[in-house]
Amino acid sequence: MLFYDSPNPAPNPRRVRIFAAEKGIELPMQEVSIPKREQKAPDFVAKNPRGQTPILELDDGTIIAESVAIMRYLEAVHPETPLFGTSPREIAEIEMWSRRAEMILMAPVGAVWVHTHPFTAALPGRNADWGETNLPRVAEAFRFFDGALADRDYLAGDSFTAADILLLTTADFATFVGCGMPEDCENLRGWHERVSARPSTQA
Repeated sequence: MLFYDSPNPAPNPRRVRIFAAEKGIELPMQEVSIPKREQKAPDFVAKNPRGQTPILELDDGTIIAESVAIMRYLEAVHPETPLFGTSPREIAEIEMWSRRAEMILMAPVGAVWVHTHPFTAALPGRNADWGETNLPRVAEAFRFFDGALADRDYLAGDSFTAADILLLTTADFATFVGCGMPEDCENLRGWHERVSARPSTQA
C-alpha cells in the first residue's frame, strides 16, 4: 500500500494524514509536489485521471482516489477507533456534517482559491469577480458552523470524528487562502482550538 501525499497547505491529503494518525495507521507515503505540477505528470495521471492528490495505491494495484473514499477504506480495514460512527444514527450524523463541511464551506473556499489566489494565477478560466463573490458565502458558512457548535464540543456529537477532520482542514485552508473564520465566531474558534490541540492534527 502506498499513499501519494502532498504537503500543507493542500487540505485533502491532510485529511487522510490526520485520519490515519488518529487510528495509529502507518501509511507508506510518496510526496507529490503540487507547485511542481507532479500531479499532472503522465505516470500520475495514469493512476488518477483527475490529476489530483491524494490517492491510495493498494498492493494489488487498485487505486482509490478522493480523500473521503480513502478514509472510508482505512476505516473498513482498521475499524478501531471508529471515526465514521457505529450506530445508524452516528453514521448518518457524521455523514451529514461531513457533507455540509464540503458543500457549505469547502465549495466557496475553493472558488476563492481558484479564482483569486496568486498561486492559481496560471489556471485557465479564472474569473476574479466570481472568486470575490464567494467571499461572503465563506463568511456565511463559517457562521453556520459557529451556530452548530454553540452547544457541543465536536461537530457531529460527543467525540472527534471524520466530520471534524473535514471542517478543520477546510478552515485551515481558508486561512491560508485569506478568507479565514470571522472574529465573532467564538464557538467555532473554541472548537478549532480544541481539535487543533490533538497530536494527529500535526500529521
